[in-house]
Amino acid sequence: MATITLKNISKVFESTGKKKSEENTRTLAVSDFNLEIKDKEFVVLVGPSGCGKSTTLRMIAGLEEISSGELYIDDVLVNDIEPKDRDIAMVFQNYALYPHMTVYDNIAYPLKLHKVPKAEIQERVMEAARILDIEQYLKRKPKALSGGQRQRVAIGRAIVRNPKVLLMDEPLSNLDAKLRNQMRAEIIALRSKINTTFVYVTHDQTEAMTLGDRIVIMKDGFIQQAASPQDAFDHPANIFVAGFIGAPSMNFFPGKLLRQGDVYCVQVEDLIVQLPEEKCARLAGKDVQPQDITVGVRPSHINVDTGVENELTGTINVSEMMGTEVHLHVKSSGNDVVIIVPVIGSYASYEKYLRQDEVVKFSFTGEACHVFDSEGKNLEF
Repeated sequence: MATITLKNISKVFESTGKKKSEENTRTLAVSDFNLEIKDKEFVVLVGPSGCGKSTTLRMIAGLEEISSGELYIDDVLVNDIEPKDRDIAMVFQNYALYPHMTVYDNIAYPLKLHKVPKAEIQERVMEAARILDIEQYLKRKPKALSGGQRQRVAIGRAIVRNPKVLLMDEPLSNLDAKLRNQMRAEIIALRSKINTTFVYVTHDQTEAMTLGDRIVIMKDGFIQQAASPQDAFDHPANIFVAGFIGAPSMNFFPGKLLRQGDVYCVQVEDLIVQLPEEKCARLAGKDVQPQDITVGVRPSHINVDTGVENELTGTINVSEMMGTEVHLHVKSSGNDVVIIVPVIGSYASYEKYLRQDEVVKFSFTGEACHVFDSEGKNLEF
């Protein structure tokens, strides 16, 4: 078992003024953080820089003192337990390898510290190297390895101890795009080979979506939503989550929510679309009243030149040809709108979307709409 429970966890950093005239300052890095992590679950903390995700990870590791709240690992309160006694391993962003040691000795180091018998060290290092496909590098030193190979060594050093919990702090951020994709796939494969609970920190929402059983989206020290990747994508709790999860980001339009009985419609300029039965039922169940709203629509859910009544119009500023699709950056009634147009058929069928200043008409269906109130909260939930 390796469950993790965070109850009302907060972290405040205090700095003392250098001069008597300067006041002490308090920075709230994490506030009222509550989360239950199941045994063998892969949880990803994701958010922009400075949102508190790495601080939270460091509090789980014991590298950062908890200002208030309680942290349990397997139902044992660990607030005052030393990092070395928590049965946790951590993989850092900068690898943190010993340059004077070989790959074998780097991986073996934590076992030597715990005075594990030499034969067992040999067996466990070789097993970790086999899992990570770095057996051929065991006699090399870190400087002779690529970034991806160094990261494998850092992961090997972490998993060789068979820890209850494996913490990973932006382990792929120093790699180039191609290698990052490769290592992401390898981490997914690694998960099936080792029996542990993962807590992973990243600012990259693609990593979060592909790796996590659950993702915890953070902003300014607060949890915005904790959900499966697909649920966060399909049902974002607020405008921040809607804009952060998904690439390109969701489009937002000022609009109105209209109601007749239990049927709801969304109006953006002169375009009126009826919301589907499921969305209407959720809104009616909460007795949501007509109001000014923000309408969210993902770029891939916008349709161009469909000929529906009262289509929206805009002017193409930039076109990005992506091979199988064109990403249009459109100016429409003061809004910056991104539209994804699939590339189908001959060049003539999509050539007009590659021309700057071309006028384009677009619309969307009720199924594509997310409705947010004036405070940015999703009105369905």
